[in-house]
Amino acid sequence: MLLALPLAAWAQTPQTRLNAGTLRASEPTAPLTLNAALNLALGANPELSAAGRELEALDATITQAHVRPNPEFSALIEDTRRATRTTTLQLNQPIELGGKRGARIEAAERGRDAASLELDAKRAEIRAAVTAAFFDVLVAQERSRLAQASVELAQRATAAAARRVTAGKVSPVEETRARVAEAGARVELATATSELTTARRRLAATWANPSPRFERAEGDPEALPPLPALAHLNARLAASPSLLRAKIEVERRQALAKVERSRRVPDLTLSLGAKRDEERGLNQAIFGVSIPIPVFDRNQGNLLEALRRTDKAQDQLSADGIRLFNELAVAYERLSTARQETASLRQDVLPGAQSALDAATRGFELGKFSFLDVLDAQRTLFQARAQSLRALAEAHRSAAEIERILGDTRPAPAAVQP
Repeated sequence: MLLALPLAAWAQTPQTRLNAGTLRASEPTAPLTLNAALNLALGANPELSAAGRELEALDATITQAHVRPNPEFSALIEDTRRATRTTTLQLNQPIELGGKRGARIEAAERGRDAASLELDAKRAEIRAAVTAAFFDVLVAQERSRLAQASVELAQRATAAAARRVTAGKVSPVEETRARVAEAGARVELATATSELTTARRRLAATWANPSPRFERAEGDPEALPPLPALAHLNARLAASPSLLRAKIEVERRQALAKVERSRRVPDLTLSLGAKRDEERGLNQAIFGVSIPIPVFDRNQGNLLEALRRTDKAQDQLSADGIRLFNELAVAYERLSTARQETASLRQDVLPGAQSALDAATRGFELGKFSFLDVLDAQRTLFQARAQSLRALAEAHRSAAEIERILGDTRPAPAAVQP
């Protein structure tokens, strides 16, 4: 039965709408903040939805694990002649022995716990992907802005060179060089625009939207993520969903081994019924007990398999611990290096490159420098800014990777200046 939703209420429902049976987010056309992007992705990411469905499915396995075996009703008629017919009605009730039901419930609960941690890990993964993609958009916007500024500067330089050629002060070769430089700046602008389009699509894909609608990403592209102490991050690693999931998997495998061990104990079947003998005119009560004799099948193969898989889960836990520790150390080192590179570029390289370009431009306009000097200064500044943006992007990606490893689902910390 479908619940009716008024059209006005549906239209006012933020961030989601039903499209061909799939829940899809619709971001606003206004500027998009990081928190808004996170809310969109966490509310409509299909991978996260799939992990949630798995958790719901495993909740149902716990319900099934509590169920006891059904009774069995049987009827037996001997002889087809009414006068000599014997009719037996019997009810058989299996009784589970060896703690099968408790072991089954425990295994189902551990499976549900593993799915819950898988959902937490997936949520952290989505948050990290959104954060990295969002700052990629911010950096791409800034790179596009710088490329546009470079084109405008190249246009001014071309115009200045043309005036000086007309005045006969410099060779026409200077104007040719200026136009070549302007063409190169336009190529850089086209590349930056393409990168921005790709970054926008990558961000919108986190909430399953193939065509981004937001006007622009709103944030400070120059801000750097903080750098916590490595010892503090290592202490938090033990509580990460990825590592806890590996620990729960060991417990789940141990519970499954317990289930297989309980199956070595045969179940008891109680029988209760009545028998009608038409020839003798007698009604007889029937009581019975049956139990398999575990001579050949003692569930030894399934138990051995469960034990070996438990050993495998323990080995995987050790491997995951080492892997996550190394990944955290690598991401931390990348973040530290990116912050140092950004600080060095901001403090030493960028101011000097900007000053050199300003001096070269003024000198060229006054006839003191050749246009080649302006081109070199312009190229140096653009390369320094591009390198600074790459370092910024690397810092944000590294911070997002740390967030993914630790599985932090809290709001992202505000970026700070180095």
